[in-house]
Amino acid sequence: MNILITVCGRAGSKGVKNKNLRDFLGKPLVYYTFQAAKLFKEKNSEYDVDICINSDSDKLLELGNQFGNIETIKRPYELATDESAKIPSIRYSLVKMEERKNKEYDYIIDLDITSPLRKVEDIENALNKTVKNKELDVVFSVVESRRNPYFNMVEKKDGKIKKVKESNYIRRQDAPKVYDMNASIYCYKRDSLLNKIKESPFEGKNDIIIMQDTAVLDIDSEEDFELMEIIGQYYLKNKFKNLKV
Repeated sequence: MNILITVCGRAGSKGVKNKNLRDFLGKPLVYYTFQAAKLFKEKNSEYDVDICINSDSDKLLELGNQFGNIETIKRPYELATDESAKIPSIRYSLVKMEERKNKEYDYIIDLDITSPLRKVEDIENALNKTVKNKELDVVFSVVESRRNPYFNMVEKKDGKIKKVKESNYIRRQDAPKVYDMNASIYCYKRDSLLNKIKESPFEGKNDIIIMQDTAVLDIDSEEDFELMEIIGQYYLKNKFKNLKV
């Protein structure tokens, strides 16, 4: 089975300046995603796995070269604007890598740079679920939500504060289960990525894997970055030792 792991990152960032290049516990943030991909490849030697980074940032591409065994793909301008969706860049990586390697991949796994503490097991779970269910187009990672739109999430509408979803639940435990998309892992079936899913995983038949909430925090602000380093220090020392780079 041929698998392509993509790592996609733009040069700029609105919330945290140059966050993909920032040092996270002594190493550039992107290195932790490279390491997770490398460990997945080493652990699953029965698969033919290629890893690539797609970016408009020469510095990010150079980090890929320095890490070793990472293919680099220069992202065209039209896929690198603030309005650009990510999926077209993943698809662009797939097309370029198939041309470069002269082969066809079966599945594409995209790993987000801003989730440095994912486990190899999480990546395996996403792939295994996608492979097992032939009807699925994509499987993506989530964490259990700390807030629930049926119970304790509100919005201002018509001058009034209302629940996001109208309901009569008086206990959070009774409300429907909801999840936060954490953007850490997406596993696409090749043909679905090329022909069906254009800009959103909701365009295809999908499913989820649940990751550990404590170890996954999207880095979208300076406060997120600082908090993630505190969490990371603990987890890399006690639980994720194999992710040291």
